[in-house]
Amino acid sequence: MAFGHFSDDEVHESADINVTPLVDVMLVLLIVFMITMPVLTHSIPLTLPTAANPAQQAEPTSPLRLSIGAEGQYKLGDQTLSLVQLQNDLHLKVQANPDVVLAIAADKHVAYDYVAQVLAAARDAGLVKVGFVTEDK
Repeated sequence: MAFGHFSDDEVHESADINVTPLVDVMLVLLIVFMITMPVLTHSIPLTLPTAANPAQQAEPTSPLRLSIGAEGQYKLGDQTLSLVQLQNDLHLKVQANPDVVLAIAADKHVAYDYVAQVLAAARDAGLVKVGFVTEDK
């Protein structure tokens, strides 16, 4: 390793690069990659469902659209219902078609209690497919 010396008539600079910080960074990166690689290659065993033959698959039905007004009015389709009537109607729809889908469109100012009551009524009726209708901005 060459070192420069100071003299009045000639100045020599050292042309060597200090590689110690580079080695430190590379060792830290090596340790990070050694720790994260087993996490990235770890997999969780899953048993995924298989798709049914399209010829055997039933036609999808349109979902039941339930609207909940700002004051808690329930409207299934075109008719306004009370909570008890709604639960009975949902129970009849599930008996007719177990794969029925309920789409809930709630006003953004409705109290959550009304939505929770509908979800409980849907669960009690046996509905397993429930979705929420939103609007895009």
